[in-house]
Amino acid sequence: MRFLLRLPQTHLRKLSSSMSLLMGSKQFLEFCLLPSFAAAASSSPSYTRGVQRQLSSVSRRFRPVLASRPVSKSSPYHQRPNGVSPYTSVSRSPTPVVDPEDGAVQSRLANLRLKLAENGIDAQNCPSGQYSGLICPECEGGDSGEKSLSLFIAADCSSATWNCFRGKCGLKGGVRVDGRFTTSVVPVGKVERKVTVESLELEPLCDEIEDYFAARMISAETLKRNRVMQKRIGDEIVIAFTYWQRGELVSVKYRYLTKKFFQEKNTRRIFYGLDDIEKASEIIIVEGEIDKLAMEEAGLRNCVSVPDGAPASVSSKETPPEEKDTKYKFLWNCNDYLKKASRIVIATDGDGAGQALAEEVARRLGKERCWRVKWPKKSDDEHYKDANEVLMSMGPHSLSEAVRSAEPYPIQGLFSFKDFFDEIDAYYHRTHGHEYGVSSGWKTLDNFYSVVPGELTVVTGVPNSGKSEWIDALLCNLNHSVGWKFALCSMENKVRDHGRKLLEKHIQKPFFDADYGRSVPRMSVEELDEGKLWLDDTFTLIRCELDSLPSIGWVLERAKAAVLRHGIRGLVIDPYNELDHQRTQRQTETEYVSQMLTKIKRFAQHHSCHVWFVAHPKQLQQWDGGPPNLYDISGSAHFINKCDNGIVIHRNRDEKAGPLDLVQICVRKVRNKVAGQIGDAYLCYDRATGLFSDSPITPEKPERRSSRRP
Repeated sequence: MRFLLRLPQTHLRKLSSSMSLLMGSKQFLEFCLLPSFAAAASSSPSYTRGVQRQLSSVSRRFRPVLASRPVSKSSPYHQRPNGVSPYTSVSRSPTPVVDPEDGAVQSRLANLRLKLAENGIDAQNCPSGQYSGLICPECEGGDSGEKSLSLFIAADCSSATWNCFRGKCGLKGGVRVDGRFTTSVVPVGKVERKVTVESLELEPLCDEIEDYFAARMISAETLKRNRVMQKRIGDEIVIAFTYWQRGELVSVKYRYLTKKFFQEKNTRRIFYGLDDIEKASEIIIVEGEIDKLAMEEAGLRNCVSVPDGAPASVSSKETPPEEKDTKYKFLWNCNDYLKKASRIVIATDGDGAGQALAEEVARRLGKERCWRVKWPKKSDDEHYKDANEVLMSMGPHSLSEAVRSAEPYPIQGLFSFKDFFDEIDAYYHRTHGHEYGVSSGWKTLDNFYSVVPGELTVVTGVPNSGKSEWIDALLCNLNHSVGWKFALCSMENKVRDHGRKLLEKHIQKPFFDADYGRSVPRMSVEELDEGKLWLDDTFTLIRCELDSLPSIGWVLERAKAAVLRHGIRGLVIDPYNELDHQRTQRQTETEYVSQMLTKIKRFAQHHSCHVWFVAHPKQLQQWDGGPPNLYDISGSAHFINKCDNGIVIHRNRDEKAGPLDLVQICVRKVRNKVAGQIGDAYLCYDRATGLFSDSPITPEKPERRSSRRP
């Protein structure tokens, strides 16, 4: 320390700033305690000067590094390069020490976060006493979605302030918990600049620029009428597309010949060529100024261009209100022109960004009055990109023809028949293969019922009439004939029992050597192994492993997965009363059944999957032994109203009426006359194998002994 006392006062002042930064560091303490240092300093003034230079160098290296937080305006390190604040914060006054576990502080923080939420700022994860970067609720971080909003919550949680550092936003505000002041979320307003040709030093086009446009088939007359000019920037000349509104220059967009763009700042954003659509009932919107000029070469002056480029993709968010729709402010600024148009033709670029721009514009202007241009083909797998490319390659007539051939902008859920002409042609020529439906496997039944993909068949019958057995036999027939696969949601069957029934129908032998098998030999182990492979390849099981019953939504979700994973073409839901029917207190069973069947039909149609839905009849009064009616199904008449096909399975129980193995298939509803008609077919049931076969006899229908509904 005696060495320091010997230094001149000026040297001490120089050292003081460096020492204040190094004080407390391990390197500094070791530096001061070196005895050789003191000795060398007392004997050599030149050494002292060298040490001073070292300390000065160290002080420069240990100056504060800019942090990722906004600079406080009171900070000595606050800088404003190019009008943008650097992200750092240094406070001159010490931060008060506050216990974060204090209940009063926590209460203030909760209230403060509520106030911030009212202003659109989500501060749930923002701590107090420091800056946090968030998405600005006003500009949403622009196209890049950057976290440009700086939020500072006071250490004692009494107040919060925020500031957006995006140049095009400038949102500022603040709130206090005690309510003494609240700054509303209002963006900093910007005064629109008034510009003129003279103030911007715009010039008429030189020959070089006119030649550039001539190569793009844009004439000098079109350039002159649209007042395309140029501007000198250093040694370079740029094209100046002037934006006019009712004869007044509003803005200018510049283009280098290298296709680099920039615009005059703080000017009103409008369409390019706006005055050309002032009284037009039909307007054309393109993506660039040169495309607007190309349309004029094709005789289409009622055309405007958007002032900015296209977005990378369609926004997944809802369309913001006018005051917050900054990206498409030009649409709202020109609303007086646009609302007069009854037809708007969108002719943006054919690439992904151009189609995203078309979607954003159409959903703001109303798709019902929008048409879109599909550019002509350049080759078998490629289309022309934009209007100017069509003009250069195919000429003005082809460009105007492309606009005249614009198609109505697609609206979700709204179609025209021509959208389905290919499907209708395929239906006519039967190229899909199942236009008449797939044969059931029984000739006597094919006259009345065949299986059409995408339809719903409701099957009913009194208990023990063979509904499930008949459906299983039908599935086996469909698999053997056309290779269909199925999902089974059969809640009344154990898996082993259901597997046994299917194996018996597939192998055509009984599973057990039991009385029901009579003299037919039991399937061998080798046949069983082959059958198990067939079972696993043909059927997917939908079973709820929980104690609760599955809902129809749960079943259809699993069926959808089976379609995508296993390619199933049929779904069996057996029976209705084993489902968990989650209906509200205000919802009647009729309303519930209607909605449930609608969901099933949509699934069937969307996935081209036939659905068999088993529903038991209600308890019949004065039953005469005959087959029930579809209107007897327990729950609702919608079972017959909404299904495509309605079938009643009835087994003969009276020896006087015919053989006891006779099964009556009553087709009571067929919506699609191509697939069948109402009528009865008779099959014989083989109890040993579970197989059904065409019956050689058709018994006479007994006279009904009780009155029933039709």
